Amino acid sequence: MNKQLEQQNNKNLMVFLVIGVILVASNLRAPLTSAGALVSFIRDDFGISNALAGSITTLPLIAFALLSPFAPKIANRLGMETTIALSLVLLILGMFIRSASGIGLLFTGTLLVGLAIAIGNVLMPGIVKMNFPQKIGLMTGIYAIVMNVFGALGSGLSIPLATSDYFTWRGALLIWVTLSILALLVWLVQLKNRDRSKVRLQNQQLGGLFKSSLAWKITVFMGAQSLIFYTLITWLPTILTANGYDIHLAGWGVFIFQLSSIPFTFIIPVIADKMKNQVLIAALSSITILIGIAGLLFGFTDLSILWVILLGIGNGSAFSLSMIFYTLRTRDGYQAAELSGMAQSIGYLLAAFGPVLVGGLQDISGSWMLPLTLMIIVSFAMVYTGIEAGKNRQVSE
Repeated sequence: MNKQLEQQNNKNLMVFLVIGVILVASNLRAPLTSAGALVSFIRDDFGISNALAGSITTLPLIAFALLSPFAPKIANRLGMETTIALSLVLLILGMFIRSASGIGLLFTGTLLVGLAIAIGNVLMPGIVKMNFPQKIGLMTGIYAIVMNVFGALGSGLSIPLATSDYFTWRGALLIWVTLSILALLVWLVQLKNRDRSKVRLQNQQLGGLFKSSLAWKITVFMGAQSLIFYTLITWLPTILTANGYDIHLAGWGVFIFQLSSIPFTFIIPVIADKMKNQVLIAALSSITILIGIAGLLFGFTDLSILWVILLGIGNGSAFSLSMIFYTLRTRDGYQAAELSGMAQSIGYLLAAFGPVLVGGLQDISGSWMLPLTLMIIVSFAMVYTGIEAGKNRQVSE
């Protein structure tokens, strides 16, 4: 009877863990994309410049870069479950602060939101590897698609909410805190298992991944994918307008870009987990991005929506492939978190500068030829590093 009761308790805990993973994942993009959609409202309300308003979206990316390397070390001291619970508390606090009165509180809260999400971003691959070693592809696909779906909802619902009779932009931002509170309440169940994820530092060489050629290739692959994603999120409507599209139709380009990525965000990790190596799938995802950018560059205007769809497919595939590399190329949950921290720290730093660099090149040259050529070069880097990262080996070898 006791054995049956223990089995039932373990089953219940696993159900709560799956729900917890889904809810945590739902908070890893929506708090950011909702703010990005409301930048113009915030700018007009505070009377600030476009440059200062734009930092609302770049500040969290810088927070990702700064905190990501330290998240595994914090988790090593406290346990992964406890660290994620504390990050959710920080996220809730940050969301309340940024919706309060005053521009100082806005940026303080935005920074706290970025720091909180950085921890979740880094530790989720470790949680998956530690708890679902036989279902890495499935669970990676689930939390990756949840991130993207709720990220899209954050973008799509925030403006209608802010312009409704019931909310201002502050209310439209704060409404997402309900999702964070729900995630925290469900995740508290996992604190019973907090000792399980404490990995002692003996036999661990912190920082050793920086000496691994494979770890660097995974990092560059992830960073290049992030740079292309955030650059397209920022500049795709303008690029499509330059290609002859009506401004309103061009605005739908970002929606189509994100929508077309969603199925592949889920499918790719499931397929990749069943393959002996991921060389082919990494090459195809990178080449798909390369074709999409080349199509925009060489001015095949009538096929612009096709290029946007290819970019969505390639980027969604590359993103989820990056996530599963953290688990497939490491020996345990802690090392997966270490690799995730390294890749996301450098990757999001690249992503933060991508839109600025591309916009600057457009200002200098007066056309999109030079910026898109740069993105093609980045795509070639993805092809090479993706093929290398796809080979069946581990970062510690």
